[in-house]
Amino acid sequence: MRTEDFDYSLPQELIAQKPGDNREDSRLLVFERPSTLTHKLFPALIHSLGPNDVLVLNDTRVIPARARGVKVNGGGLVEILLVEEIAPNDWWVMLRPGKRVRPGTTVRFWNRSKQPSEIEGVVLAKNEEGLCRISFRGNPDVTCALDQIGEIPLPPYIHRNTAEHDTMDNLRYQTVFANKPGSVAAPTAGLHFTKLLLDQIKAMGVTICTVTLHIGLGTFAPVKADEIANHVMHEERFELSLESASAINSAKQRGGRVFAVGTTTLRVLESVAAEQNGQITATKGRTKIFIHPPFQFRVVDAPVTNFHLPCSTLLMLVSAFVSPGQSSGRAAILRAYEAAIAEKYRFFSYGDAMLIV
Repeated sequence: MRTEDFDYSLPQELIAQKPGDNREDSRLLVFERPSTLTHKLFPALIHSLGPNDVLVLNDTRVIPARARGVKVNGGGLVEILLVEEIAPNDWWVMLRPGKRVRPGTTVRFWNRSKQPSEIEGVVLAKNEEGLCRISFRGNPDVTCALDQIGEIPLPPYIHRNTAEHDTMDNLRYQTVFANKPGSVAAPTAGLHFTKLLLDQIKAMGVTICTVTLHIGLGTFAPVKADEIANHVMHEERFELSLESASAINSAKQRGGRVFAVGTTTLRVLESVAAEQNGQITATKGRTKIFIHPPFQFRVVDAPVTNFHLPCSTLLMLVSAFVSPGQSSGRAAILRAYEAAIAEKYRFFSYGDAMLIV
């Protein structure tokens, strides 16, 4: 299959620039396979769940990974985005303007009042992917200083002009169950849940458990290969606890279904199953699983997901889920997206949601 097969036209006004007034105000497009579509509000998700089911969440927490400063020698402005920690105070980062910053350059970072902080970074090297390796100083662990020097790194299609929006994003570009810091993007399907809704789901007898997948910049990386089979998927760190593995296995044994909140959660579960011959066991590591049509799912019975960018790996993933083991899901998911556009659903990170059952 070709990457261009997953293209679609989206009016710019449907790209959600901010969250709704309340998390639970989002809409929910229920896709009952093979082709039935029903328009609901997100809290109606509760009616699709049963007491034997398990709802799996990604409990990663978005870190204030974007920081700004100036070169100590020369005073040029620099912006970084933390990408991956090598060791405490040793990080791969995306740096702008990358071409003007050479190894050996020292950057002093600003605090949120745009005043010089005590945090500095020395550029050590650059890699073939265009990332820079930086050694930080001024704090034993720069992650402890991110609340002072960093800001939430919103996706490139969300535009901000005021400090008021910064305050809003600090709260709303984070799930209510976020726990383990490490992501540079939110697991956006989880943004729709409130603590009240989760309590109602739990009161029904539904088991709620978590996995952790720290989302990297690769989630926004375009597919550059013409043929999707030639795309090289990015790697992301994940962890699946013994408690969660037991909860998922128990649900399966009693005939329940596994509801995965977000493509990140789904990728963790299907990665573990692929590595363990279909079994779910406690483990941690890195995954670069690329799910696209045709793909046979082993664990997840129903994903909750947002609407994804054209030609993205995430759109390919949900296409695969619509028709497991076949290639016909692409056309079906694009028809669903056409219906969502006609109904003026909100798209992408702060947008509305879809449930596929």
